[in-house]
Amino acid sequence: MTTNYDDIINLPHHVSKKHPQMPMIARAAQFAPFSALTGYGEEIRKSAKNVEETYEEEDYFSQFDNEL
Repeated sequence: MTTNYDDIINLPHHVSKKHPQMPMIARAAQFAPFSALTGYGEEIRKSAKNVEETYEEEDYFSQFDNEL
């Protein structure tokens, strides 16, 4: 059985004489996590702040209910 890669499958791995190999730490940085949803975290913080403020207002007004 022949495949499309039979002519190159057993060739030695190419190592450039012109460009030095990239250090492993730099290679790893290429695949580091990134923020795919730019600004999403800030929106979550704003939403959480609004919810906290709502509960603070409810607590503030509930103290008057207890007095009545």
